[in-house]
Amino acid sequence: MNAINLAPAGVAIDASPTFLFTSPHRSIRAYGVAERICLSACGAAHSDSFLQTAVQDAIDRARQAGQANPIIAGAIPFDIRQPCSLFVPESYTAFARESLIVEERWCENAPTVLGMRSLPDKDGFKDAVSRAIAIFRAGKMSKAVLSRILEIELAHPVDVAAILTALMRQNPSGYHFKAPLHDGAILLGASPELLIRKDGASIRSNPLAGSTKRRSDPDEDRLASRKLLQSNKDNFEHKLVVYEIQEALAPVCKALSTPAEPALMNTSTMWHLSTLITGELENRRTSALQLACRLHPTPAVCGYPTAESRSLIGDLEPFDRGVFSGAVGWCDSKGDGEWAVTIRCGTVRDKTIRLFAGAGIVAASDPESEWAETEAKLGTMLRAFGIEAGERPACQ
Repeated sequence: MNAINLAPAGVAIDASPTFLFTSPHRSIRAYGVAERICLSACGAAHSDSFLQTAVQDAIDRARQAGQANPIIAGAIPFDIRQPCSLFVPESYTAFARESLIVEERWCENAPTVLGMRSLPDKDGFKDAVSRAIAIFRAGKMSKAVLSRILEIELAHPVDVAAILTALMRQNPSGYHFKAPLHDGAILLGASPELLIRKDGASIRSNPLAGSTKRRSDPDEDRLASRKLLQSNKDNFEHKLVVYEIQEALAPVCKALSTPAEPALMNTSTMWHLSTLITGELENRRTSALQLACRLHPTPAVCGYPTAESRSLIGDLEPFDRGVFSGAVGWCDSKGDGEWAVTIRCGTVRDKTIRLFAGAGIVAASDPESEWAETEAKLGTMLRAFGIEAGERPACQ
């Protein structure tokens, strides 16, 4: 039987859920796999696409098996031509995030790191940024997001529940997630960025673009946030993202509201320029999954124009992003749901960790500063794993 009531107060974090997604709106804890869907999301903004048809058929079968309001959950990759890691769980519970018990659990010693490497390394990343800047200054494109992967090999297997606990403790306002991937790895993260939320006919999207590292000194931190808010480079980058999201949502909305200027959002490691876009759908049957596929990838994780930036990313990045900078979330049989941008995240497979960070590159970018931005963004996951110097790892 499918549980859909709010869980009682005092729900503990554990490693047993197959899927976990926490949000200030509605959090989901799912168990088991009734059916996997590993199709491409190409064309999936439309209800008659291969993916949406397969999702609807799977949800119908789950309903016939006794679930009152089945959901689809999981991750969409950056490259929508690749297969998604989606599934219909056997059961799930919706709960208030405030009911979670986030305990402080500490180890005396940091985990033993057997090896660590960045793809690309610092010189390779800065060279890619320089090449992108030259293209932008020639007037061929406006923005591309370039990223890197940090691969870490540990001496012992990763404690997934402990990492989730650490992420929730240090980033209580983020979108926390644990999702199984079709290749057997587990996706973990604490994204600050909402791609789309749908509740009835109401929708909202909260793009972030333009960032700076937090400072430990309060006065310096306030100054850094003010400089970000006044930065021409970061405001230009941010407006590209907001414009594209408005353009994507406008055809399916009868009302759409966007603030004229961005606001500031902060995490434990970063300041971001943030714009909260709200709207009302023309057709309330349009699902959250359709909307996520309509928006993804935004210029916040890809660039502008989209096709050209995606091609440049393929030329300059020496790895396949997979689910990194994709979307993670859920959608129920009524079409309601929530999807976050898959950033501040990593994948875990036994003793191997892969962490991801990117930076938006425009003509005014500086290669050294963009490398420093990726270093700062990696701090969220590194601290959760207890690898960054000066931090103790969370553990049982």
